[in-house]
Amino acid sequence: MGKSDLLLELYSNLSTTGALTFSSKALVNKMLSQANIKSAKLIVELGGGDGSITQGIVDRLDPDAELLVFEISKSFCNSMDKLFPQENVKIINDSAENIDKYLNGRKADYILSSLPFSFIAPEVKDQILFQSKSALTTSGYFIQICYSYLLKNLFKKHFEMVNTSFTLKNLPPAFVMVCR
Repeated sequence: MGKSDLLLELYSNLSTTGALTFSSKALVNKMLSQANIKSAKLIVELGGGDGSITQGIVDRLDPDAELLVFEISKSFCNSMDKLFPQENVKIINDSAENIDKYLNGRKADYILSSLPFSFIAPEVKDQILFQSKSALTTSGYFIQICYSYLLKNLFKKHFEMVNTSFTLKNLPPAFVMVCR
């Protein structure tokens, strides 16, 4: 699937993609600078989209580590399956609220998310965040890209600590929230 097809998918499903464009390299780097990907054994990505963040993770991922990428768009999943054929990268066409079904009792070191929480129903938001917190190791982090600072209050309901940074180098400018 070409970039133009991915953009068509992005704009056709704004309520599930929640973005006007894909994450910039600067935003991806800002997000990933908050995590020590190289030392992680299991990473979960929520909302794989066009694979921008996935590529950044894969570039830093230890060969023995595993990456599970959740994406509800079948078109995006098909594209990412082709982009990421590695054995240790699993593209999962399912909702992020079902994380526990794929971990088989394991815990993630990091959960990296670009989910559009502003567009997700309240009960689904809470389920995703409850599942995410439960899926993390005791030293694990949930790291979220978002476009509204007000979402910090949502994350504070589920995590004890929420640190925020901001980047102008994205369209639109974005926040990175690191939760623990």
